Amino acid sequence: MQVLEQSVVVFSQNYLPLCRINIKRAIVLLLTDKAQPLGFTTEGGWRVHSPSLVIDVPKHIRLTITSNERMWKVPPVNRREVLRRDHHTCQYCGSGKHLTLDHVMPRSRGGSHTWDNVVTACEKCNSRKGDRTLFEAGMQLRTKPKAPIHPAISFAEQFWIDMQGSLE
Repeated sequence: MQVLEQSVVVFSQNYLPLCRINIKRAIVLLLTDKAQPLGFTTEGGWRVHSPSLVIDVPKHIRLTITSNERMWKVPPVNRREVLRRDHHTCQYCGSGKHLTLDHVMPRSRGGSHTWDNVVTACEKCNSRKGDRTLFEAGMQLRTKPKAPIHPAISFAEQFWIDMQGSLE
């Protein structure tokens, strides 16, 4: 892979991994003093040459500027967002066809229309479950439903999992 196709992990001022950016953007941040190199891994970075400059770009950089983080709100529980969370697959059988929404605990039995009670289901599984609980229908979910989390938090969790795996 060519150097300019590489990516760099960006950390906030308080060392929270925020995202992954391309090396070109990282060079701009480093040259404008909006970021500084971080060297907490033994892996090196890349040496980039231009006609008048040679710059070492590390695999991790830390922002030196404060960024006004946009407020991130949990999206509303609607068809589009539930399908996105469940990766457009039935949470009972894994099918991707004829998808509907299903309340794990039926609303007629006191179930609410919340992130932890609504899942994607194909028409077949939804009608098979009907107005019953999972136990009564003899069905189980592939994944536990939960509300989406902030993209930076999701990235940070995966980053630390990957880092822990590389240390072992």
